Amino acid sequence: MTPPHRIVLIGYGPVGARFVDELLPAVAEGVLELTVIGGEDVEAYNRVLVAEYAVGATELGAMTIGDRDAAEAAGARVLLGVSARAIHRDARTVELSTGEFVPYDRLVLATGARANVPTLDGVDRPRRDLTSLERHGAALVGRDGDLPAGVTTLRDLDDAERVLATVRERKRIIVLGAGVLGLELALAAAHAGAEVCVVHHGQHPMPRNLDRGGGLVLRAALRRSGIAVVANSRAEAIGFRGADDERRFDRLITADGKELRGDLLVLSCGVSPRNELATLAGLRTAVGIVVHPSLQTWTDPAIHAIGDCAQIADSAGHGSDRIVPGAPAGLIGPGWRQAAWLAGRFVAAARSARSSDLAPLGAVPAAPGSPPIAADEALAPEREPIVMLKAEHLDVVAVGDVSADPWDDDRERPRRRVAQWADPEHARYVKMVTEDGVLTAFASVGMPRTAAELTLLFERRAELPADRSMLLRLDGPDDDPSTGSAGLAPAATVCWCNGVTAGRIAESAACGNATVDAIGRDTRAGTGCGGCRGRIAELLARAFEADDAPSRAG
Repeated sequence: MTPPHRIVLIGYGPVGARFVDELLPAVAEGVLELTVIGGEDVEAYNRVLVAEYAVGATELGAMTIGDRDAAEAAGARVLLGVSARAIHRDARTVELSTGEFVPYDRLVLATGARANVPTLDGVDRPRRDLTSLERHGAALVGRDGDLPAGVTTLRDLDDAERVLATVRERKRIIVLGAGVLGLELALAAAHAGAEVCVVHHGQHPMPRNLDRGGGLVLRAALRRSGIAVVANSRAEAIGFRGADDERRFDRLITADGKELRGDLLVLSCGVSPRNELATLAGLRTAVGIVVHPSLQTWTDPAIHAIGDCAQIADSAGHGSDRIVPGAPAGLIGPGWRQAAWLAGRFVAAARSARSSDLAPLGAVPAAPGSPPIAADEALAPEREPIVMLKAEHLDVVAVGDVSADPWDDDRERPRRRVAQWADPEHARYVKMVTEDGVLTAFASVGMPRTAAELTLLFERRAELPADRSMLLRLDGPDDDPSTGSAGLAPAATVCWCNGVTAGRIAESAACGNATVDAIGRDTRAGTGCGGCRGRIAELLARAFEADDAPSRAG
């Protein structure tokens, strides 16, 4: 009988946990052996919800998505608090921080990403180029640089604990960066009673997702929420208080001369893939670890990458000296789909090898005797991601390029049309971009029901109504939510991260799952970015009100 195929997974975050979950049936059957290497000493948890944990709005149990006990009961080996120090490709082993060498037939890298540390006088930024990695070796692998006291990023539980202590003492927090994650933290901290200031060097918040109109309406909404917003200011240095051995962050200094005092500086300046282990192993890296659409690395067919560290690109026409296009998706939904798809290929190949000695045509074996995988298989390309800002009483949804102006004279795209509506006084804004009437991009601020409808139309590549104002009425005072909308129709996708429809949520509610968390446990809806939890609550309210039963959204 063919021996079990040995798979080693490096990284036990949310994407790694989904990969493990999908493999467990085959592990229990004995056709696969699985070893999981997790650097943190806790169960896998949803990092997207770290900002909520940092303000006391959720508990670790609600964030946990891994199940070590179930994995080990199925026969997997799960090592927590252990890091990978090196990959020895010739020997097909992974060297661990414990000194152990773990053999593999196929290696999967789910090493995720680290928070970017901007160039600031007073903050050290360790270099991770090949020369630095070769010089310092394992000291830089999987580790982040030390930040001064009073300065933190927000990627893990230790970071969240630092923020939580400041929030509980109602001290002043300065958030550097105005992307989605930085704004979610700022809004949550302000709602919890902290004094918050957001500093960024752009003209308006969320510049990658919103146009000027939407960004300025969002900025006004932030200020109404009690958040100070300092725009067009590039951070240059930080100042300290206290003696050298006990110095602590005191103020952020900008290039235009501002000195912004605070008790905690949170760096929210984007993320970068954790590539150092792959780089030291000689794998091709660019922004991330470069993989084919099959998720195999360009360099070694026995090694794969998924999630925030994986940069998918076709190798055709790209030599060793060519710039590789694209970047990792950076979102939990695509990472979960990669994990499920790759696990499915591994399981199918292992079971096929058990039942037949014949390799499929065009197969690429990882190692002598290992189950082959068809080389021409490819993960379906991701669609344009829908970005949602999660916050109390502030709804922002955007997708695609909304930079076009309604009055553009674009002769290259004569079929493009732009509709725009703004009500800055009430912090509401919508912009819709179409090609031949089909929605290709939109941005919505403060218009949750309109955004839900536009999301469905975008998903279906459907045409907008000729009278665009019909969509605006969904958030108007004369709209009757009980009549329903296409945005909550049974076939509408509610949870984009997990592909859960309104119909599936209604079925779950009919089985007695009466809260958002219960729906999440049953269907996984709302367990990703969390941007759909409000729509799930609305569906529950409708379902239980229809039965004359009280609805609950907790």
